[in-house]
Amino acid sequence: MTMISRRSWLAGTLALAGCAPSARGRGGVKLGMVSDLGGLGDHSYNDAAWAGMLLAHQRLGVKIAILQSKTSANYQPSMMVFAANGYDETFCIGYDEAYDLSEVAARFPASHFSLIDAVVDQPNVTSVTFRSNEGSYLGGALAAMVSRTHTVGFLGGIDIPIIQQFEAGFTAGARRIDPSVNVLVKYVGDFDDVPGGAELTSLLYAQNADVVFAAAGKAGLGTMQQVRERSGVYAIGVDSDQDAMVPGKVLTSVLKRVDVSVFRIAQLAAAHRPRPQMLSLGVREDGVGLTDFRYTRDVVTPAMIATLAQLRAGIVSGAIVVPRTRER
Repeated sequence: MTMISRRSWLAGTLALAGCAPSARGRGGVKLGMVSDLGGLGDHSYNDAAWAGMLLAHQRLGVKIAILQSKTSANYQPSMMVFAANGYDETFCIGYDEAYDLSEVAARFPASHFSLIDAVVDQPNVTSVTFRSNEGSYLGGALAAMVSRTHTVGFLGGIDIPIIQQFEAGFTAGARRIDPSVNVLVKYVGDFDDVPGGAELTSLLYAQNADVVFAAAGKAGLGTMQQVRERSGVYAIGVDSDQDAMVPGKVLTSVLKRVDVSVFRIAQLAAAHRPRPQMLSLGVREDGVGLTDFRYTRDVVTPAMIATLAQLRAGIVSGAIVVPRTRER
């Protein structure tokens, strides 16, 4: 396993070229990952993607490497590093990399790429999307069941369609349980602004929300700071399992199984099989869902868990169609 944090395209090229002969896995398959600006340690989808890479390394014997992006100007050079060094698959993490990937994929038609959370219509790109509204629906339902104030909060990163899906599902799930519930919504305007996330979360709690769902990337760490300092309120994590960040105060996390998607594609790459152009994952495919309430069983009752199971079954069967766009 090789982990690389790059400061320049040249440094990254030399680092990758230097390590290429070592740590070769079965069949010499190599997988690269280009992080978004949140990078490793975001407790969100960069960490989830890297978990999928680690699983591929452990189970498939492939070689893995990561280039962490300090600015968006790093995206294209990092992608080209992997393509130029013959990597079998390059995972590009986040919608923000879509434009750069569309250009790089056209320049390297013999290389294959996977893009998480966005779509690039190129024959050598697998676009991975998640029906995040479905997992958020379950999170919203739980929030409404736990809330004593009949007021819950949603904290988004940037007000864009991907995050609006989280908001739409969360709101619909909460209103399925309590049609009169008040759903407060705030957007940070940035996925990396932790102080901004903390400030807006504080405002949501001050406005009587006693459960806040943060779908805000690293900015959501501000929500975790706030819930840790307050009594009688809860948070819901996102993307990765964030339950242990504030044990007993994070009701659950709305998982976006980026690790599952990365590993599925890695399996195809390791077997030298074609990858699909589109991969959509929702509740039915176990691509989204909730964690197991291991720290909050004193709050999340068996009756609540049974209700969530019924709602999940409804989504899988098609009896419940979760909205993808917000109502307001």
